[in-house]
Amino acid sequence: MASSKVLIVEDDQTLLGVLRYNLAKEGYDVLTASDGTQALEVARSEKPEVIVLDIMLPKLDGFEVCRILRREMIVPILMLTAKTEEIDKVVGLELGADDYMTKPFSVREFLARIRAMLRRTEMMKQEVAANKEAQPSVVKVGSLEIDPTRHQVSLSGSVLDLSPKEFDLLAFLASNPGRVFSRDYLLERVWGYDYAGGTRTVDVHIRWLRQKIEVDPAHPRHLLTVRGVGYKFEG
Repeated sequence: MASSKVLIVEDDQTLLGVLRYNLAKEGYDVLTASDGTQALEVARSEKPEVIVLDIMLPKLDGFEVCRILRREMIVPILMLTAKTEEIDKVVGLELGADDYMTKPFSVREFLARIRAMLRRTEMMKQEVAANKEAQPSVVKVGSLEIDPTRHQVSLSGSVLDLSPKEFDLLAFLASNPGRVFSRDYLLERVWGYDYAGGTRTVDVHIRWLRQKIEVDPAHPRHLLTVRGVGYKFEG
């Protein structure tokens, strides 16, 4: 894990230097970019295992970079923002970011988040490898198809554009039909650690999934809310 590539996209050279130094000290292979256009170029050519992405960037902002990356590759994205409004964090999550941190933040927490994201990615790879033969290649629920090996979801034959966390959340719930899971448990199971941002991120991802897989998102048939408890998947 220590040799994993981490791309930092940050135009604040002071902060960039601090993050680069501490990541390198931990043994990571650190890549950098100072604007949105350069971020896309580096990400496409170097294929990093994690991307640390600031929102306020020259040329292309972090939201647009995140949107483009989500169409092209599967990679954990940690967004950095100086904004405190909840809507900015929600937008980032809905565009496909896996986590976010609000400036200022401690280097120790930052490194913990990076380790957790890499650990979660490695765990998912191991789970896929271990369960490849035991699990069906495609899980079908009506017109919805979930393909774990290809990390792909389709609805009525059309492939859906899901972020890695959206896929993980849907695949986990769909593999346990009828079971109710609390938001805290879903954070632990899908995000792989105690998410400092709170359970709001689960609600955001559920809402976004409903808009993609439900015929009527306001009256879902598959992703159901169990009031006061959490969520469940009905086939």
